[in-house]
Amino acid sequence: MARGKIQIKRIENQTNRQVTYSKRRNGLFKKAQELTVLCDARVSIIMISSTQKLHEYISPTITTKQVFDLYQKAVGVDLWSTHYERMQEHLKKLKEFNANLRKEIRQRMGECLNDLGYDQVVNLIEDINTSLSLIRERKYKVIGNQIDTGKKKLRNVQEIHKNLMLEFDARQEDPHYGLVENNDGDYLGFGPHIIALRLTQQPPNHCHPPGLHRGGAASDITTFALLE
Repeated sequence: MARGKIQIKRIENQTNRQVTYSKRRNGLFKKAQELTVLCDARVSIIMISSTQKLHEYISPTITTKQVFDLYQKAVGVDLWSTHYERMQEHLKKLKEFNANLRKEIRQRMGECLNDLGYDQVVNLIEDINTSLSLIRERKYKVIGNQIDTGKKKLRNVQEIHKNLMLEFDARQEDPHYGLVENNDGDYLGFGPHIIALRLTQQPPNHCHPPGLHRGGAASDITTFALLE
């Protein structure tokens, strides 16, 4: 079955376009290799895809620079000199721009003012005043942020101090403040200094510690310090 003729136009589908590029690139490189072997030709092919990927074929007996040198000799042009001249012109402009910037910096620092006229001095003063205004605005903004941060920290400290004072007053009024009694007669605490108090009734015939009246209920108090 004969293959249909492909219309030569841009392939809109990106995937199909990349596949076609890869196949035809390999075919072109294969033909260039055959031409190099069969005809002893010096071939150089440089290809850049739509995705900015570089592909190159160069005959084994030559380099890319040698190909460009042969091209310049055959055509009668000097590609390197033209490119060098453009680079030198660009470098000259960059040096002039750098020198002007350095001179402007020195003038802002109060140097190299003898060559300035009246209008230039006035413009320089305006530029300096504008720069100072921006610097002051930034300074006041930083100071304001630091003050706001300090106020927030102070409010947090005052709130903590207020809570501690309220807890201290509550402890003075109620000895069992912060303790929860369970079914076994134990007091389980959650304060910052006491984690548990266990109160147990002693038998009537138990030896009473000093300070307790005979017949009264004794308490075995166990205290555990809360780890920080």
